[in-house]
Amino acid sequence: GRKIMRKVSQSTSSLVGTSSCSRPRLKKKQKMLNIAKKILRFKKEVPTLQMKEPPPSVLEADLTEFDVANSHLPSEVLYMLKNVRVLGHFEKPLFLELCKHMVFLQFQQGEYVFRPGQPDSSIYVVQDGKLELCLTGQVCDGKDGVVKEVYPGDSVHSLLSILDVITGHQRPYRTVSARAAEVSTVLRLPVEAFLTIFEKYPESLVRVVQIIMVRLQRVTVLALHNYLGLTNELFSHFPVGFSIPGRVPCWILYSRSSSLLDSLFPVEFPVGFSIPGRVPCWILYSRLSSLLDSLFPVEFPVEFSIPSGIPCLSHPPICLCPLLHSHSSSCSGCLHPQDVSLHFVLSGCLHVYQRMIDKQEDVCLFVTQPGEMVGQLAVLTGEPLIFTIRAVRDCTFLKISKSDFYEIMREQPSVVLSAAHTVAIRMSAFVRQMDFAIDWMAVEAGRALYRQDDQSDCTYIVLNGRLRSVIRKANGKKELVGEYGRGDLIGVVEALTRQPRATTVHAVRDTELVKLPEGTLNNIKRRYPQVVTRLIHLLGQKILGNLQQTPLGLPSMPSSPDVTNPASNLSTVAVLPVCDEVPINAFNLELSHALSAIGPTLLLTSDIIKERLGASALDSIHEYRLSGWLAQQEDINRIVLYQTDNSMTPWTQRCIRQADCILIVGLGDQEPTLGQLEQMLENTAVRALKQLVLLHREDGPGPSRTVEWLNMRSWCSGHLHLRCPRRVFSRRSLTRLREMYEKVFEKTADRHSDFSRLARVLTGNSIALVLGGGGARGCSHVGVIKAMEEAGIPIDLVGGTSIGSFIGALYAEERSAAMNSVFKTVLDLTYPITSMFSGSAFNTSISKVFEDKQAEDLWLPYFNVTTDITASAMRVHKDGSLWRYVRASMTLSGYLPPLCDPKDGNLLMDGGYINNLPADIARNMGAKTVIAIDVGSQDETDLCNYGDSLSGWWLLWKRINPWAEKVKVPDMAEIQSRLAYVSCVRQLEVVKKSGYCEYIRPPIDRFKTMDFGKFDEIYDVGYQHGKLLFTGWARGDIIENMLKDHRSADYNDSKKADVSPAYPPPTFPTAKSP
Repeated sequence: GRKIMRKVSQSTSSLVGTSSCSRPRLKKKQKMLNIAKKILRFKKEVPTLQMKEPPPSVLEADLTEFDVANSHLPSEVLYMLKNVRVLGHFEKPLFLELCKHMVFLQFQQGEYVFRPGQPDSSIYVVQDGKLELCLTGQVCDGKDGVVKEVYPGDSVHSLLSILDVITGHQRPYRTVSARAAEVSTVLRLPVEAFLTIFEKYPESLVRVVQIIMVRLQRVTVLALHNYLGLTNELFSHFPVGFSIPGRVPCWILYSRSSSLLDSLFPVEFPVGFSIPGRVPCWILYSRLSSLLDSLFPVEFPVEFSIPSGIPCLSHPPICLCPLLHSHSSSCSGCLHPQDVSLHFVLSGCLHVYQRMIDKQEDVCLFVTQPGEMVGQLAVLTGEPLIFTIRAVRDCTFLKISKSDFYEIMREQPSVVLSAAHTVAIRMSAFVRQMDFAIDWMAVEAGRALYRQDDQSDCTYIVLNGRLRSVIRKANGKKELVGEYGRGDLIGVVEALTRQPRATTVHAVRDTELVKLPEGTLNNIKRRYPQVVTRLIHLLGQKILGNLQQTPLGLPSMPSSPDVTNPASNLSTVAVLPVCDEVPINAFNLELSHALSAIGPTLLLTSDIIKERLGASALDSIHEYRLSGWLAQQEDINRIVLYQTDNSMTPWTQRCIRQADCILIVGLGDQEPTLGQLEQMLENTAVRALKQLVLLHREDGPGPSRTVEWLNMRSWCSGHLHLRCPRRVFSRRSLTRLREMYEKVFEKTADRHSDFSRLARVLTGNSIALVLGGGGARGCSHVGVIKAMEEAGIPIDLVGGTSIGSFIGALYAEERSAAMNSVFKTVLDLTYPITSMFSGSAFNTSISKVFEDKQAEDLWLPYFNVTTDITASAMRVHKDGSLWRYVRASMTLSGYLPPLCDPKDGNLLMDGGYINNLPADIARNMGAKTVIAIDVGSQDETDLCNYGDSLSGWWLLWKRINPWAEKVKVPDMAEIQSRLAYVSCVRQLEVVKKSGYCEYIRPPIDRFKTMDFGKFDEIYDVGYQHGKLLFTGWARGDIIENMLKDHRSADYNDSKKADVSPAYPPPTFPTAKSP
């Protein structure tokens, strides 16, 4: 029939474009074509999904690296801007003025750039050649140990040393030196140049000090503590320069306290002045002074009093700083990590603890004595405390909140220097050495961090941003290996094993990283051998993770490019509407509600940014400050949602630039369309993965025409259908909408809602249900599914093989309520004898159930597995004609003929021959947990050892003789069956041992493959087994652990009470304090 239709069509088309005399013949041919369609009863062909390769921007890094030649700026200025991170936070005029102080130096091979004993007061950037950074006496023979090789464009400096110069406490190099490994040209920038800038622009002083503190906390402490397991090695028990010759006199403590107070309140007090009335800030000073007098009763040669008419600070909250007394036995003796405030000890002492990595133990780092402060690092960075502060004995201290401290800084910016210096003097000599060696680097979107086959000379840690790892195969094809987000370790396996880079890693968006050179790592291992244990642990985790994700070596022909969304480490999601009719505000609020059940979530729109940070926050002059603030929001939230505007505004561009993943939201009941904003998006090299989300009304029709939505777009990594509550489509003003959702947020999100499913997909917490093949034993799947629904286990992805593909498709279509009746109706035919010849009767029964439904139109993402006997490969089907691929996956050899793939004509058979329980495929599609139900037959392994040959007469005698011992020898049919399932058995064993799979096998061994007549009995066995099993899961918290986001667990401990942004007001002069 199809051949006839093609011939008629071709003969018709060949007449197009002929002369006017042939028009009557054309009409006749058209009539013939219409008559042929009626006779053959052809239906309108359903469009199929067009296979699209990911665009080059997804799998390829930009070919151009840091381009010096084509820049309008001199190379030395570019190198300085690129490498010295702290300089990137200056406005352009300030930075160029700073560059005027740069000096060119030439060094011969072996010549030292600096040595111990020389002033540590400069920043060095290599323009050409190579330098070696050395630590004196760090190897066995006393020679200098090289901890870092510095190549053109790289720098040698310590931000702590810069801080020392700025605060007026310059120190010489102690143990660090740098020498030229070859003839080199070096740029030198004296740090004194900063001081001239700060005199002209005092506000930049606060910003630079904040950046140094952020680097200290995020880079140095993160790398050395979180990844290498070092704790008390990072801090000095006593501040640098502090000595105790014996019993410390009270006046020393008093003078130390007074000097710190003077730094906080820098006013000279003339003798004889007094307070005429209530002057809030000086009452605070007087209270502290009188308290110090009572604590340390000594005579002072000069009597201090407060002058009248002294101008005080303009903001009254400063005078409200509480004076607290903590008892050692009280619960207030332990300060919460979220409590970001500065604590000034007046009497007693505060002990500072830090939790050891991989151990439930706290280590005391140092003790804060009277006259000292603690908490200033968190106050300056605006981030949560990385310590726990305890009052082991009675203690009196002044608590200055972050907002009060910033009020003081607004009036007197130099206060920041005193606070920062008290942090710097607590750092150990080891940390100061590492501050030279560990780099803080930025990679622009599209740039390669390293390329495949490059030399491995360092390890990277992601601070914020996103990176993608791509491998180039021998045939030149590129494949996605994985993606890395905040906190991930990159390149550690190659660096520790000294192997060339196995993949190319490039930035999906602008990314900040810590660079840990190989020499530095070796030096740390020599000094602190316990680090080796930690590295073995990290290496083991990497290798074990790779083993669990390694394919089994089975040949496969995926139906689409298998570039999935590795969402376990997504930090930012941009939400882009297809058209103005999409209720984007309600959608984002609903999604935020669902995400908040998983971890701290922040929704940002252009209006929220302006409301929170000031009207000028989105201006280009505040570009880098906004980037820093947004990076901070990523740190304190599990996920940040960026809602774009309805046009390509600067905010929309920012959203796309910040996104790890872009959600394109459309209305499922509308005509498939491509939005204007999307069309603009197509013209830019977007590297973030894109997901299409189609919204449907609760009482509306089911999904349809999804393939048309997908075909009119460029490559999408996936799509989802969401059934929305009525409130999402309600017509309310933004103010009323927010008021309504304030009430919604008071309740916990329903884990079974489609928005909760989307939330789990975005956070990498999806739960997949995989149903195995096994003929009639598959009836137990229906019973287990019913028990699973009663236990409240949500399912986000469904897959199956053979009978499991049929039941899985019904479940994905959300027909679980009617599953029993549908199942019985279809399987009344079982596998009839007539099907052995044509298969048409079985085809008819399957097609009646699913009609013309496409796999893309199912409510839940779905896949099934078939065996392609044409290509001798496994096929995974995620799109196309649902009934055909279900029928193909159920095509048992000997009972049904192979089905021809409608896409390429290959012959498809039962997927059970190659992968009867495809849990590994569900895992590769992004599922964190896979519930796999196995109903396959159990092969007899206790077979008879009959020697080198087998006699048929001997076997016949054993069978007919009632007194002879029975022997177990497989017949020809069983041998063929076992051969067919060899690879399947191997794959099943791997799945059962994997950590991500919850393996379930109901007790159905007594039923045979063709026992479809025992549906009710087999169903009941599955239901009772599932009910018992899931009850045990509920008691053992297995279900809760499935739903728990382990990445959020760390955040929740310290941020349960407050998930609002902790933004330091001084960074934005026009910002409102949040």
